[in-house]
Amino acid sequence: MRRRRCFHSRWNRKGRRTMQEKYRVLFEPGRIAGVPLKNRFYMAPIGPSGMCDAEGAFTETAVEYYAVRARGGVGLIITGDCFVENEIQPCVMPSHVVPTLRPTCFIRSAKRLTERVHAYGTKIFIQLSAGFGRVGHASNVSGDVIAPSPVEHRWIKGLMCREMTVEEIHTFVRKFGEAAAHAKKAGFDGVEIHAIHEGYLLDQFTLALFNKRTDAYGGSLENRLRFAMEIVQEIKRVCGADFPVGVRYSPKSFVRDMNEKAGGLPGQEFEELGRDMDEGLTVAKMLQDAGYDFLDADVGSYESWHWSHPPMYHQKGMYLPYVSQLKKVVEIPVMCAGRMDNPDISSAALAGGKIDFVGLARPLLADPDYVEKLRRNQLERIRPCLSCQEACMGRIQKFSSVCCAVNPAVGREVAYAVGRAQERKKVLVVGGGVAGCEAARVCALRGHDVTLLEAAGQLGGNLIPGGMPDFKEDDHALVRWYSHELQELGVRVELNTPATAEIVRASGSDTVILATGSRPVVPDLGAPDRVRTAADVLMGGEDPGKRVVVVGGGLVGCELALWLRKQDSTREVTLVEALPDVLMVGTPVCDANTDMLKALLPFHGVKEELGARVVRTEPDGVVLHLCDGSEQKLEADTIAVAVGYRSENRLFQELQGLDAQLFQIGDANKVANIHYAIWDAYEVARGI
Repeated sequence: MRRRRCFHSRWNRKGRRTMQEKYRVLFEPGRIAGVPLKNRFYMAPIGPSGMCDAEGAFTETAVEYYAVRARGGVGLIITGDCFVENEIQPCVMPSHVVPTLRPTCFIRSAKRLTERVHAYGTKIFIQLSAGFGRVGHASNVSGDVIAPSPVEHRWIKGLMCREMTVEEIHTFVRKFGEAAAHAKKAGFDGVEIHAIHEGYLLDQFTLALFNKRTDAYGGSLENRLRFAMEIVQEIKRVCGADFPVGVRYSPKSFVRDMNEKAGGLPGQEFEELGRDMDEGLTVAKMLQDAGYDFLDADVGSYESWHWSHPPMYHQKGMYLPYVSQLKKVVEIPVMCAGRMDNPDISSAALAGGKIDFVGLARPLLADPDYVEKLRRNQLERIRPCLSCQEACMGRIQKFSSVCCAVNPAVGREVAYAVGRAQERKKVLVVGGGVAGCEAARVCALRGHDVTLLEAAGQLGGNLIPGGMPDFKEDDHALVRWYSHELQELGVRVELNTPATAEIVRASGSDTVILATGSRPVVPDLGAPDRVRTAADVLMGGEDPGKRVVVVGGGLVGCELALWLRKQDSTREVTLVEALPDVLMVGTPVCDANTDMLKALLPFHGVKEELGARVVRTEPDGVVLHLCDGSEQKLEADTIAVAVGYRSENRLFQELQGLDAQLFQIGDANKVANIHYAIWDAYEVARGI
C-alpha cells in the first residue's frame, strides 16, 4: 500500500519517514551518575505482580516482559518494586522478587534478564523496596503489619500497625546493601529506592502525620529522613560510590485526611497534612546531599491514590508543575512519568529544562514499541493507553499478574503471541466496535482473508459516544489506531453495511465472528421529546439545555454528568441513582478511578440524588420517589438515560446451525467493558 505524505512528516531519500525535528530532543543521549543512556525515555516502574517464583527470583515470563520493552527502544528500564526482605514484613509468596531470599536463585535469573536487556543497548536499574507498611493491600498482608508508629491500616479497618524497632530498621538498612550487591553482581546498572513516595513504609517515616517516634528516627525532619539516608550510604559503602542510587520521590502528598480516598483534587484548595511543596523542595536537597544520584518524581499518596496512579480524569503531564520545581533546587537528574505519552508535552518539558528524562509505564504496556515507533515517525501506529487502569491496577488487586486492557499479551509475550495459522481461512467479522476490530486485526495477523461489516458509517461502536468527553480522548485514539491497523493489514472494511443472516450465509465464510455489541436500555419514562440516551447527548445532536437530569449512576452516567458540568458550569446537572451510592453496579473500576470520579462530581457541582427512582415525567421535569417514601420534583430540559446496556445477539440466534465456525464475542456475548471485549476477541481470534 502506497503511503501518503503528511505535512508533518520528514522523508529520507528512500521515501521512508524520519523523526520529526521537534521530537529530536527525546532521542538525545543522557547520563545518570556516569551511566550512559541512548535516549531520554525510561520505563517507569510498575509493580511486577506475577513475575517472581517461590524463591524470590525473576521468572522467565519477567525476563521476556522486560526484554520486549528493551527491544522497543527505551533507553532505561526501572523494574517494579523488589523487596529487600520478607521476614519482618512478610508478604504472601510468590508476590515480589526478593534478592536476599535465595541470592543464588535471584542472581541466576537476574543475569538472564540483564543480559537480554543489554543486548538492545538499554540499561536497567532494579527498584528495591522497604515494603508497604500501613498501605499493604489485604491480598498481600501476612502476619502483623509494621509502621513507624502505631497507626491504623489504610485498607483493613480496625487493624493497628505496630511500631518498628530500631533493630528492625537497622536490619532493613543492611538488607538494602545486600540486595544492591546481589543486583550489581547480576548485571544491573544501578538501583532505585522505593520509596519516599506514595505513602509506602519509607515515606511513612518521612511524614510527621504517620511518624510519632521520639528516638533518632522521629521528630525533626532530619530524623524522619534518617532511614532513607542510611540506605543510600549503606549501598554506596557496599557497591561503591560510582554505583548509581536514585529514589522514587513525591515532593507533595495531597493528603487531606487519613484514610480519605480522594485526597486533594486538581485546582482544589485544602490543608496539606502530608508533605507540602516547601518541605518537598527541602527534602529534595537533603536527598541529593545524602548521596542520591537522581530523583524519579511524581506526587500523591495512598490517601490520594489517583495522583499516584492517574486515571484519564487527570490532564496529560499533570506532574510537571510540581516536578519542574525540583530542577530549581537540585543538580542531579530529575525524571518524571505520569501520562507523559503525548510527545508534544514530553519533548517540550525536556526542551524547557523542566525534567531530564521522560518516563513511560502504562503506555509501554499498551505498546512496548512506543519509543521506536516515535523515532521512526509512526505515531499513527502507537497503540494508545486509555488510563482505564482496569487491567494494570484493578486486576492486580485481585491476585492477577501485570496486564493491560488493550494489549492482552502483556506479561505473557511468548506464550500468548499471535502466530501464523497453518491454514488460511475466509473470516467474516460482523461489528466494528473494539471487539470486532480486535478480532479482525488478530485474524489478519494470523494470515486469514478477513472482511469486517459495520452498520454505521465509522468504526468504533460505543467508543464513539464514550470518547466524546475531553478526558476520554484516548478512546477515539484507539479507534483511529484500529482503523489504521486494519487498513495496513489488508482487512476489507465495509461501512454502512448492516449484516443479515442471509448476507452471512451467502458470504461463504469458513469462520464467522459476531461482535454486534449492545444497545442502551431505555425505560419508558414518557416525554419522548425530552428523554434521550446518554449516547445521544454525548454525540451532541441537540443542546440538552440548562437543566439535565441523568438517570443512572454507573460509569456512563457519572462521566456524562461530569462532562455536562465541565462543558457549562452554569448548567444544572442532577445525577439520579436508585442505589445508596454511585458506581456500585457494572464492571468493576479501579479504585483510583472510582475515588477520583466520585470526588470530581460534587467538586464540579453535580448534584446527586441517591436511593431515588424516577416514577414519572411532567411537562417541565421529572418526579422522584425518594428512599424515605416522599416524592420530589426536578425541573429538566433533558432527561438523559444511562441505566445500562443489553446484548445485541439476535443475529447469533438466527445463525444457529450455520455451516461455518461461529463465535459471538464482546458485548454481544456479555455486556462488560473495553478490556474484556478486547481480551475475548484476542482469545478467540488467535485460535482460528
